[in-house]
Amino acid sequence: MDTTQSTRRTAMKRPGMMWWVVSAMIVFPFLVALVEGYPPSSVFTGEAGNAKFLQSLAIEVFILALYAISYDLILGITGLLSFGHAMFFAVGAYGSGILLKSFGWPFWAMVIGVMIFSVLQALLFAAVLPRVKGIAFALVTLGLSSVFYLVVQSSELSDYAGGDVGLQGVPIPAWIDTNTQRFRMYLLTLAILVIVYLVYQRIVASPTGAVLLAARENESRALGLGYNTFWFKLFALTVSSLTAATAGTLWMMQQPIVTPQVAGLGWTVAALLIILIGGMGTLSGAIVGAAIFRLMSFYLDKFFGGISSVIIGVVYIALVLFLPHGIVGTWRVRSFARKSGYNNLRRVLDETERSDI
Repeated sequence: MDTTQSTRRTAMKRPGMMWWVVSAMIVFPFLVALVEGYPPSSVFTGEAGNAKFLQSLAIEVFILALYAISYDLILGITGLLSFGHAMFFAVGAYGSGILLKSFGWPFWAMVIGVMIFSVLQALLFAAVLPRVKGIAFALVTLGLSSVFYLVVQSSELSDYAGGDVGLQGVPIPAWIDTNTQRFRMYLLTLAILVIVYLVYQRIVASPTGAVLLAARENESRALGLGYNTFWFKLFALTVSSLTAATAGTLWMMQQPIVTPQVAGLGWTVAALLIILIGGMGTLSGAIVGAAIFRLMSFYLDKFFGGISSVIIGVVYIALVLFLPHGIVGTWRVRSFARKSGYNNLRRVLDETERSDI
């Protein structure tokens, strides 16, 4: 059995560690507030100094994890190399902002609108699946994303998307406005991330997930067994697009401005780096990778300034050289090897005892 698949199923049977982590993240702002001498109630009112800033940083980590896990589903699980995944994120960020600011839609109507946009763009990407595969699919998705990148910067749409400056001044609903309700936004993004992670685990452990993995490993054989892999890939693209668009919407509500950068190739590369750090095809690696990616970039920029990009590049090279399966992937492989070695040792000892008898 594939080691990553077996460990995912084991994790689903024993989810205790995940709930301990979630509980720790809920308590974390209160602990920071207490350390700084603030009462716990200050977390709810948004007055808890550094705790409020760390909540903002954690929200960005949660959003990046959502974005990365959506990319892991189509690349790490399904095997679809897409260079246009940033478009999934940007449609959520720009779509939600434009609907709220320019058209005055209420919040829940905006959510439904973004969901419709995300399904349509998944269908757009899937339309080329029967004709192109591999690197050709990657180039087509890059082309689609590049067109979107140019469109959001065009002068014709500057009244809606803001052109080169970006989309700003979006009216955020008061109940999740990070200026006054940051802890509520913190809990919302954490809850969405946990729900998405559990849903993704269920998908991968299901028969649908087995077909997605089969399409990744040997699509011709999967087709020979009677599975129409196109529909399974369309399903993966749709789920991935919905997740990335959700991340983009949350990003728009967290950030004061949505820049065209989120629609560029660099944003897709960021998702790729995150899952490479954490471990491609592991799902949980996207969360670990997002935390390392965001925290490392923030603190290195803070302490080293312009030279931080060089340090980050060296760290990425070291991770690829010494942890080729990513942090979570390498841990799982070594855990599987240790367990296999322990089982072999027990088998040898049992055979030795029986032979002595």
